[in-house]
Amino acid sequence: MSILVRDAGLRDVPTLVRLRLANAERHVQLDPTIYRVPDVEAVRRHFEEVLAADSKVLILVAELAGDVVGMAEVILLADPPAHQILAARRAAEIHTVVLDGHRGAGIGAALVSAAEHAAAERGVTIMHAGIFAPNEGAVRFYSAAGFGPRGILLSKEQGPPAD
Repeated sequence: MSILVRDAGLRDVPTLVRLRLANAERHVQLDPTIYRVPDVEAVRRHFEEVLAADSKVLILVAELAGDVVGMAEVILLADPPAHQILAARRAAEIHTVVLDGHRGAGIGAALVSAAEHAAAERGVTIMHAGIFAPNEGAVRFYSAAGFGPRGILLSKEQGPPAD
């Protein structure tokens, strides 16, 4: 069967919401201290706003036999300000979701390839896939697509201010 990757439209909002929530549930199973299932209405509003405007977010969907079974969300990032030391390079974040039962069939790879092409058309020269360590499957997926480590993100949990 042939995979069709296309731009998402407003008619896709219910499916995009379903994809986001399925992805959230899968991530909560990985680590409920890092991930959450967002409010359905907040997710719906997000996709409606993004798709109704000329936004800095690109959303592509993958169809298989007429059913949407995956999506890629590409978030265009602002260039570093002139006062910072990072070289100005057009960058974007990518988030990919493929429904259970459709993984391993090339759908995610088709979405990433189409997302890279769409981002390059907008001047993007570097794509980031932010993945927390518990998501080993995502690390393998993006690594297979040519993504590799770029620095280290260090974080520290903050408690309430001491009195």
